[in-house]
Amino acid sequence: MTRLADLPIRTKFFGLMSLLLLVLLLVTGVFTYQRERSFILRFAVDNARSFARELIETRDYISSVVKDEPEHNYNLVPQVVATQVAKRVTQNSKFYVRQVSLRYRNPENRPDPYETAQLKEFARHTAGEVYGVVGSGDSRAFRYLLPMLATASCLECHGSYLTAPDFVKKRFPPGHFSYGYRVGEVIGAVSVSIPMKDLYAQLGANLQLDLLTRGMVFLIVIVVMGSLMSRQIIVPVKMLSEGIVRVTRTGDFDEKLPQASRDEIGSLIGAFNEMMEELSRKTLQSRESDERYRRFIELSGSAVVTFMKDGKIVIANQKAEALFGRSRQELLGESIFSFLKKGSYLAEKLVSSEGTKEHSSQQTVVSSGGKATEVDMAISASRTDGEPMFTAILTERGGSR
Repeated sequence: MTRLADLPIRTKFFGLMSLLLLVLLLVTGVFTYQRERSFILRFAVDNARSFARELIETRDYISSVVKDEPEHNYNLVPQVVATQVAKRVTQNSKFYVRQVSLRYRNPENRPDPYETAQLKEFARHTAGEVYGVVGSGDSRAFRYLLPMLATASCLECHGSYLTAPDFVKKRFPPGHFSYGYRVGEVIGAVSVSIPMKDLYAQLGANLQLDLLTRGMVFLIVIVVMGSLMSRQIIVPVKMLSEGIVRVTRTGDFDEKLPQASRDEIGSLIGAFNEMMEELSRKTLQSRESDERYRRFIELSGSAVVTFMKDGKIVIANQKAEALFGRSRQELLGESIFSFLKKGSYLAEKLVSSEGTKEHSSQQTVVSSGGKATEVDMAISASRTDGEPMFTAILTERGGSR
């Protein structure tokens, strides 16, 4: 299974950006839902209040201007007029508006349990409007009640039986609970209700549209940022990485990478190019130095051999070929200690000194043909790639035997 750290930068970037934007989309969706819900409830309160006040104003106006007309036309009774006006005002909405009273005359104005509780509370405290969400599940509904107070014109029909109009006396006998109101007493309330599912239907549509819009915006952000990230960062970094791998594999320091900008990535590529130039220069200097060294040892009058800590010969001149009785190619990779009578002792001494000191000694070189030659050996130590390396100059002491 691939680890997250081993995934390509582009994959990690797009994955992280997508995750962050998804979380942001969900968070903004929750906030949007809460904001829309608050707005919907405020919309319901404002509309319910408007409907209720219009109905009360209509009822009060009709009650104050109508005199004997209801005797001949029952539809001009203030309560009936207000009811019809409410139906017409709300006919194109989901709101249901009606008048309710604890001492109702029209059975349609009989309050339900919620309205009954609120009417009793109005009667005790003559409070203002009340509203809230009641019920549970699919039966949840927004409810609003605004109390109606008895005015002097209201008492013409709801005051004393004796002073009531004849059409009222015919319908409601003495002792009916709809008589006996006083000015300022709560006579009833305007009740407005709407199912919450109808209110939230628009909320759901708005939320879907909002989430879709935000989702499109976030997708565009991901694509644009991804394109910029890929072009400005990922592609140059990948090019730089591939360049380093190529240089490591081939050792060619002459390759240069295109520098398209002066930002941090551009500066990094510029530094890489400068490093390649410096490495190329140093490599050339090293090769020239090696070449000068080889020419120098070829001109030397003594045998010169460069070998590693284990004795493996890496450089030898012509004098060394003659001394050891082998060609230069044959000597490369051979151990110098195998050509010395005291080779084992010398190897131990070099190892014990950790290649940090110079050594001078007399040695007997035995060539591949068995010829023994007495030599003075001077050894100097150096290091290459952290490993000790030795250069030995072997000078013949006289004749050979």
